Amino acid sequence: MPQSPAPQSVSDATDTLKTVDLTPRIATAIHSDKTALLSGVHAAELRDLLEQRGVLVFPQIGFTDSEHIAFTKTLGTFAPERSGEEVYNVTLDTAVNKQADYLKGSLYWHIDGTMNEVPIRASLLSSKVLPADGGGDTEFCNTYAAYDDLSEEDKERLEQLRVMHSAWNTLFYYDPEPDYRTLRRMMAIGDRELPLVWTHQSGRKSLVLGCTARHVIDTEFRESVDLLVRLRDWATQPQFVYRHSWSVGDLVIWDNTGTMHRATPYNPDSGRLLHRTKLEGEEPFE
Repeated sequence: MPQSPAPQSVSDATDTLKTVDLTPRIATAIHSDKTALLSGVHAAELRDLLEQRGVLVFPQIGFTDSEHIAFTKTLGTFAPERSGEEVYNVTLDTAVNKQADYLKGSLYWHIDGTMNEVPIRASLLSSKVLPADGGGDTEFCNTYAAYDDLSEEDKERLEQLRVMHSAWNTLFYYDPEPDYRTLRRMMAIGDRELPLVWTHQSGRKSLVLGCTARHVIDTEFRESVDLLVRLRDWATQPQFVYRHSWSVGDLVIWDNTGTMHRATPYNPDSGRLLHRTKLEGEEPFE
């Protein structure tokens, strides 16, 4: 069974690409000339690194929106937003994003697209404005490594389990007593039954967890909650987690198929703003 890669030291990928692993199990910093990145010359290597390391960080690369979009397109098939826009404003400020309330769920561990048969491959997030009063870091955990380190007994048991994921389940994380209209609006997004263990086309396996995970199928409620919380705690242990403290101009890419992520709390009125692009999904959950 494939194992998570061992840590490596700074290495020259080419004359203009240098990598530094930020933790042993997840996240690598990429140092490269902007022109080279936009040319796509490193695209294949960056895709391989993303699959192995889960998160790639480009410190203060300072992409404009047009450069951000162009770079995204070098890595795969560009996925526009449902509105047709190419760049999405990640903020809790409703004056900037009218659907900002939906992003309150991003403060809890999740995988994007659990309501879809094929989730997005990756997201690229660029920092534009940071909160003056702090907060708003982004945490990532490696769900490949978390699976790899499970006991053989756990692996055998979990392989057989399926979980109902519901977009509306995230609502109760930040609004325990929602009004009925809000609940119905969230329920309209849907539900989807998914395997607890995702066997990827590469042969590697990862855990499918997060705040959309509502109930283990054919399992008593108490036992279901016990298992899902235990596995979330397991997958988000420090050895599997990278926390990114943003600087303006940073770009971070994460493999949505092999990580979970969450934002740390921040003041909705702080002006925090990040711009996001996405890569189309390339493999279904099963």
